[in-house]
Amino acid sequence: MAKKIKVLIADDHQVVRDGLSAILQTKDDIMVVGEARDGVEAVEKTRQLQPDVVLMDISMPRMNGVEATRRIKEQCPDVRVVVLTMYEEEEFIFDLVKTGVSGYLLKNSDSALIVKAIRAAAKGESFLHPTVAGKILTEFTHMAENRGKKPAKGKADLTEREQGVLQQIAEGKTNKEIGNLLSISEKTVKNHVRNIFHKLDVDDRTQAAIQAIRRGIIRLDMHKS
Repeated sequence: MAKKIKVLIADDHQVVRDGLSAILQTKDDIMVVGEARDGVEAVEKTRQLQPDVVLMDISMPRMNGVEATRRIKEQCPDVRVVVLTMYEEEEFIFDLVKTGVSGYLLKNSDSALIVKAIRAAAKGESFLHPTVAGKILTEFTHMAENRGKKPAKGKADLTEREQGVLQQIAEGKTNKEIGNLLSISEKTVKNHVRNIFHKLDVDDRTQAAIQAIRRGIIRLDMHKS
C-alpha cells in the first residue's frame, strides 16, 4: 500500500479547518495528521508531527503564515508548505517566494485544485495558481515603474521546448501532465526542468514561473480558474 501524504492544516477559522479536513479525508492517498489555529501552533505542530505538507493560511493571530512558513522551512526544510491566499494579501507573495513555499492557492479554489497542489508539493513539485501569478506580475510591474525601470526581459537562452515546459509549469501542471501535453516522456520533462532551473538560476518551480513572468518569457491567461 502506498504511503499516504501527511497534511497539517493551519487556519484560524474552525469552519475552514473542518471543511478542508473533510475534503482531504475523502482521498485515499492523503491523511490529515493535525490542525493549527495560528502560526505559533503551526510551527510547533510541524515539529511534533512532521507532516509532508502544511496547508497554510496567511492571516492568523499570534504569528502570520509568512513568518510561520519561514520558521518551518528553517527548522524542517523537508516539509512542503502550500499557502492559501486572498487577493488583498498579494503584498506577502514576494516574501513567501523567498521562503521557498511549494504552492499558492486562492481561498476560493475548488477542492480539486487544493488536492492537486498538495499532491504536487508532496512530490517536490509546485503549484502556482494562474491568478496569483498574475498578481505577482502586476506587483512586479508596479515596483519597476516606481523605480523608473522596466521589467527585466530576456529568454535566458531557453529553447522553444524549454519555454513550452516553463509555460506549463506556471500553469500548475505536473511533470506527468506536461509530458502528456507535449508528447514527451516524464524523464525528458525532468531534464528540461533541470535545465530551466540552471538557466534561470532558481531552485524550484515557483521561482522559475515567477522569473518567467518577470522576464516576459511566458504569459498567463488570467481568466483560467
